[in-house]
Amino acid sequence: MRGKKPRSFWKELPILIGIALLLALLIKTFLLQAFSIPSDSMQNTLQRGDRVLVDKLTPWFGSEPERGEVVVFHDPGRWLGEMPETESGPVASAVRNVLSAIGLMPSAEEKDLIKRVIGVGGDTVECKKTGPVEVNGRALDEDYLYPGDTPCGDKEFGPVKIPEGRIWVMGDHRQNSLDSRYHQDLPGNGTVPVDEVVGRAVVVAWPLDRWSTLPVPDTFDQRGLNAVAAGAAPAALGLAGAVPLVLWRRRRLLARDAATGPAPLGVSVTVTGKTERDG
Repeated sequence: MRGKKPRSFWKELPILIGIALLLALLIKTFLLQAFSIPSDSMQNTLQRGDRVLVDKLTPWFGSEPERGEVVVFHDPGRWLGEMPETESGPVASAVRNVLSAIGLMPSAEEKDLIKRVIGVGGDTVECKKTGPVEVNGRALDEDYLYPGDTPCGDKEFGPVKIPEGRIWVMGDHRQNSLDSRYHQDLPGNGTVPVDEVVGRAVVVAWPLDRWSTLPVPDTFDQRGLNAVAAGAAPAALGLAGAVPLVLWRRRRLLARDAATGPAPLGVSVTVTGKTERDG
């Protein structure tokens, strides 16, 4: 019995393309998506025209944006205003739409922004005159700022108490970023809902000579930056004081038991509230 003749490459090619597109769509929806940097607001960390890959997986597991991360988020309301439509031919538009659908290009219809998270829900942020920016009373050492910029830029703010479920974001190019500072007259007082965050930018993927990761700067790891740190200190001191008392009481009980000896046979002993008899 003769086996089936294998399909030719050209007959299998549409199937392979279909599978590749499906996988790309799944990756874009649940894992990674490419975004283009449209402005100079994140210089010098990101340059206009850079392509970054955004991690969309961690939000599915309940992870929320953290201080210092560079995040992409949907326009929370009138931050971008009315953006002019780009003119392109029908073929270019069709190609762009396909590439946008599978995550290889940003969508022309979506209004997304990219900024750095400075504060999260429960934090208090402020910046006066030439800075520095303070989070819960701790000054940030922002060595990632665009050369020549001051931490506040030309817009002082705060103190601002960030509501739970929202974040305060700023661009690294403070003199050229319309971020949370400039939208305090809108609902949320300049903060962005966590639900509007698409994901965290993790890699500059293009152009190749600018390939790099986007780690969280060390300044956001400062001890005591968390707003709850001050409240946790009394509890820690109380625990430290309680341990010696417990150990002292335990030694006293052991010494008493050693002096009196074990209970004689036939004598009732109370165990967990019940009376039983030994032997």
